[in-house]
Amino acid sequence: MDIKFIKSKGTWRDVADSARTTIGKDVGMGNPSFRWKKRMLLAEHSPIRQLSFKFKWIDLPYWVSTHFVRHWLGITHWVRTQRTDRTGVSRNELPQGAFVEHEFEANAQAMISISRKRLCNQASKETKEAWVKVINAIDDEVMPTVCVPDCIYRGHCYEYEPCGYSDTDEYKKALKRYRHLY
Repeated sequence: MDIKFIKSKGTWRDVADSARTTIGKDVGMGNPSFRWKKRMLLAEHSPIRQLSFKFKWIDLPYWVSTHFVRHWLGITHWVRTQRTDRTGVSRNELPQGAFVEHEFEANAQAMISISRKRLCNQASKETKEAWVKVINAIDDEVMPTVCVPDCIYRGHCYEYEPCGYSDTDEYKKALKRYRHLY
């Protein structure tokens, strides 16, 4: 399975200008600092939804694709059909592991939300690997720093059956990195 970055939409200047609108200020100039960007993402203020990222998975197992289409807020999916009339192959003969192309566009808020569930150690290994490829391919310096599993996002694991990661030194370091504004 491969991931292909297609494009980004929106700029940090757009985000900053919308944020300025909410406090009654005119548009600004220049690119906001890393610290400002990270603070906006951590606060999850509405202007971050102006940033969106478009990707395509190639040869993603169908059953993994179904994990991602469960996410619907702030994300749009386009998945290669398995319709018999379009493919010439009976759907009844296709296994859940059949490969599909899965293209999506997600705003920054959706990327954060999806990361919380799909980067968790309780997510399926294959689904987590697919999402890690997305995060590693993001063309933004700040966005990957806020795409973290739920235990880091919340500061503690709330799963019914925790994996134990939140009790490790590695977790404490990851939590510190997540909260650090540089």
